[in-house]
Order: sequence, then structure tokens, then C-alpha cells
Amino acid sequence: MPLPPHGRPADEVLAELDALQGGDVDWKGGRVFSLAYFAGDEIYGVARAANDRLLSANALNTAAFPSLKQMEADVVATVAGWLGAPEGVAGSMTTGGTESLVLTVLAARERGRQMGITEPNMVLPLSAHAAFEKGAHYFDVRSVRVPVGDDFRADPDAMAAAMDENTVLVAASAPQYPQGAIDPVEEIAALAAARDVNCHVDACMGGVVLPYLRRLGEPIPPFDFSVDGVTSMSIDLHKYGYTAKGASVLLHRDRQRRRHQTFVTDNWTGGLYGSTGVLGTKSGGPIAAAWAVLQHVGDDGYLELARVARDAQVRLRRRLDAIEGVSVLGDTPATLVAFGVDGADPFAVADLLAADGWYVDRQGPPPSLHCTVHAGHAGTVEAFADAVEAAVASARASAASGEAGAYGTLD
Repeated sequence: MPLPPHGRPADEVLAELDALQGGDVDWKGGRVFSLAYFAGDEIYGVARAANDRLLSANALNTAAFPSLKQMEADVVATVAGWLGAPEGVAGSMTTGGTESLVLTVLAARERGRQMGITEPNMVLPLSAHAAFEKGAHYFDVRSVRVPVGDDFRADPDAMAAAMDENTVLVAASAPQYPQGAIDPVEEIAALAAARDVNCHVDACMGGVVLPYLRRLGEPIPPFDFSVDGVTSMSIDLHKYGYTAKGASVLLHRDRQRRRHQTFVTDNWTGGLYGSTGVLGTKSGGPIAAAWAVLQHVGDDGYLELARVARDAQVRLRRRLDAIEGVSVLGDTPATLVAFGVDGADPFAVADLLAADGWYVDRQGPPPSLHCTVHAGHAGTVEAFADAVEAAVASARASAASGEAGAYGTLD
């Protein structure tokens, strides 16, 4: 659409914008098991109102916007408390888990350079997030992927065997995205500590819910800064924090380690320039939304949201386990579920679900479907399970095949 020669009335433009969304998934209605998170109109309204108030405020220089400096500090402190961070922990907000992981790779490379490493590599389980690969590509760090165990958890022995004198980073996930397994963080962190290597725990999916699930009595293994050897962690607030996109936090065990993430220069005529992340200009909206939602929901609210999400996931798993030919992958200790289908193409099942208004991730290997279950699914998991059962039967009878799809989009 070309730029109109004359401006159009606001109500006309907004009406067209609403119409353009007609083909989008119904992410507020509990029919989308990926990409977006919803905990009700009230929390969403707080996020939206706070985001609007600071939408065009710029966190590049908080001397002009001290409110953003305070809000970011408060958010980081809350996350540090969830993750058992020690005194002296240093962190900052990023635009999402991808930026947090890219910066993690950068920090490891820079620390490696100080140690004389010129051909750095990082050792990752095959299940670690794709954003590590983006960091490897951007910063010329070789990615060494190691197969996971039969339970989809990282294999510390295989990771140890893959490490060498050029290794600057090892990673674990809590939980990993594809199957929702929690990696053996203690063993992986011990490998890193023994070799003085950075150890990052990607808790973008679990950093909010896992501490609360533990309080609710779930047997959550150690995964955070309480584990010796963990040097950094990432957590997304726009997932189970239910804040506006995009809001993530990257924490380092101390300020010295965070310095490897930051960039500072005065090599131009505009004065000293410094930033903690990839972006320069950074909207204050997501920072304000994160701060406001955390304050609005509070500790007891997040405990209840974690309980509701976990209950929905348990009910979904129970239903999936009862469907003939459906195989849930792994132990699913948190709020994710992935499943394969015997005798039918799972991607054909996804096509049928999509035609019925349900959206799930398609992934592999192994070919499977993935569900991120949150509080907004409390009232829909039974209907979804019914839809899965019908779709599996239909796909098996027709021997249809489907497209694998993609987690991200590139035109």
C-alpha cells in the first residue's frame, strides 16, 4: 500500500487496522499454544496502559528519563530475587530472549578474548534455543551442538567431551523449549566452574514459573544462581510474567561479568555513547509495562498464575496420554508439552487443528507438535484435547501430510 497523498481520518485508519487482524490467531481466547501469553483482561489492561504512558520515552539515556532507570532497576531486582541471585548481581532489560541470548554469547566471547582465546566456541545441548546460533553467527563463535539424552535433557558427559581449550560458554535450559525438559544445571555448571568457563542458564521459559512451582510443592531441581558455577541467566517477562512484548532480563553474577556485555565508545563527534544491549533507542513502553504488571500482580498473584498454568498443563498432558497413538515427549515438569503421533503425520494434525481455529508449534526432530500452556488456557485445554483426538483420527484415516512450518518467519 503506497503512502496516501493526504492523511486519512484516524477512525478510518484504525478500522482498517482492526480489519487487517481478521486473519490473526485468537491469542486471547485460549486457542493459541505459542507466541503470546494472556492472563486476563485486567492484567492486559494494566500492561497496555503503562506501555502507552511511556511508549515514546527513550531508555537510551535515562538522564532524560530517570523514571525508566528506576523502573528497570525495580524489575531487575524482582527477577534477581526469583532466581536466587547473590549480592552484587548485575542485570539489565532487553527486548526479549533472543537479545538476551545474543548478548550472552557476546559476553562470553569478550571474556574469552581477555583470556587470550581467539577462536572461541560454545558447547550447547541440541535442545538449546536457536538464538544461541544467532549469537554465534553475529560474533564469530563456533557452535558445538551435543545430542541430548533419551529424556531430552542435556548430557553433561557429552558436553564435557566436547569442551576444549577454546570453549568460552556452556549453556543449560530451565526448561528447554522443544520438550519442556529441565537440564541438569548443577552438573553442567560444575563443568564450567572446573574450567573457568561462562555458564548460562536460559530460563526465559521458566524463570517466572519455576520458583513458584517449587513453592507449590513441585519437585523442581536446582537451576538458578544458588548453583555454584552459574554465571548468567535470562528470563522473559513477556511470557509467564504476562507483560507487554518485548521484555526480558539478563542477569550476570557480578558487574565485572556484565561489562563484557556492554558497549562504550567516544570515537565520533557526538560525545560518549554507551549501551547495555544491541539496541540504542529503546522504547520505555515495555519497561513501564513490566514494572506496572509486576506491581499489580504481586507475589501472591504470580503464585496463583503459576498454579493455574501448571494445572492446565497437567490436565492437558493427562488427556493427551489417553489418546491412542499420541506420545508425549519427556517428563514435562513445568508448563510445556510436546507430542508426536504414531501412524499419522503430526503436521497434518496441525493443519486440521489450524482449520478448527487452534494454533500449535510444529517442530523437529523428532517431528512433533508443541504447546506452551499458560493461565489463559485454564478453560480450553479439554476442548483442545478433543480437537487433537479428532484431528489425529482424521489424519490417520486420510494419510494426509502437512508442512513442517517454521518457528520464525523470513520473507
